[in-house]
Amino acid sequence: MPKLLQMGKGSAGLLLWSIIPAAFIGPGTVTTCSKAGASFGLALVWALTFSIIATMVLQEAAARITIASGKTLGQLIGTRYRGRTATWLKVFLFGSAALGCTAYQAGNLLGAVSGLQLVSTTPPKYWLAGLGLVAAILLWTGSIRIITSAMAIIVFLMGLAFVVVGVQAPVSAPALAKSLVVPSFPEGSGLLIIGLIGTTVVPYNLFLGSGLSKGQHVSEMRKSLLPAILIGGIISLAIVLTGAQVSGEFSFAALAATLENGLGPWAGDFFGFGLFAAGISSAITAPFAAAITGQAIFGNGRPNWSTRSRNFRLVWAVVLGAGLLFGLTGVKPIPAIIAAQAANGFLLPIVAIFLWMVVNDRKLLPKRYLNSHAANALMAVVVLIVTGLGLYNLWKVVVGLL
Repeated sequence: MPKLLQMGKGSAGLLLWSIIPAAFIGPGTVTTCSKAGASFGLALVWALTFSIIATMVLQEAAARITIASGKTLGQLIGTRYRGRTATWLKVFLFGSAALGCTAYQAGNLLGAVSGLQLVSTTPPKYWLAGLGLVAAILLWTGSIRIITSAMAIIVFLMGLAFVVVGVQAPVSAPALAKSLVVPSFPEGSGLLIIGLIGTTVVPYNLFLGSGLSKGQHVSEMRKSLLPAILIGGIISLAIVLTGAQVSGEFSFAALAATLENGLGPWAGDFFGFGLFAAGISSAITAPFAAAITGQAIFGNGRPNWSTRSRNFRLVWAVVLGAGLLFGLTGVKPIPAIIAAQAANGFLLPIVAIFLWMVVNDRKLLPKRYLNSHAANALMAVVVLIVTGLGLYNLWKVVVGLL
């Protein structure tokens, strides 16, 4: 990706990495964060702090190993493992990532439409078709610069919408600061805590970040990637604060109505736009992430996996098309979602543990790129918790099928 060489510095680097928060802040994140705020106020904000730190640790490691070795995360799997083991592992990793992106794509599009319906009476099918067309045009360009610039604009506007509403919450600075660092576990909050972490630490984003980091320097990557993720965390916090202004049964319409009653009509409109921005950004990045994952795992620098190649376009077209089909027909892809949850239950621990192994492998990385003792201690905590999270999600799927 030669164009990335021109995008690794300064504000251009921040534009590039804004695709990571665009990917993890979708309708699912808006739902989970606003429900956490509505149900428990600030009590679960500490889970956001952990999830942002975990995302920084894992995304930085995925980008660093690519910069240090010149190989993407997918290519390193082929380097470390040989023969059938490597083949089956690659197929599983790509299949899991693609399935996850596909299963949730309808929710991304419908989430964007839900936001628009809060401010417009246009029938949903027209919005869906229009959003699908916009996403397809952006993805068809195959231009990393155009796609990431569009995502940066959407993330900025989404953040503005949620922050403007969120800061209206009657919350004191000391109470907010305490909730950011002091864990609490109110009764009935377990699933929301897991949800706050699970919607932020997304396994296929690690392949996306790895694929985008080629041609950069570690210092430049860190100066852009870490602030981009932090911005995503601030937006998520603003969504929690937005939800904290609501009492009673939670729904997007109820939340918008409460905001309008308390702050004025503008607040409901801002929330609707924020929800739309979260949906459309994820609706674009999910197909793109699936294609980047395929490129990272199978491409190996070959032109048949370039961003304008048939293979690359086929992957994102299938993901986008499936989401549109499910959205327009109103059919919920429950089996696909269950399968994706199970696959991601395997995928997150595998990728996290593999990353931890690679950043300590002297045969693959020069010494200056290896983890320090402090970095290893932090990564150990992150890997342990996200592995537990992944296995819990897998267990939840299995129990649900019994």
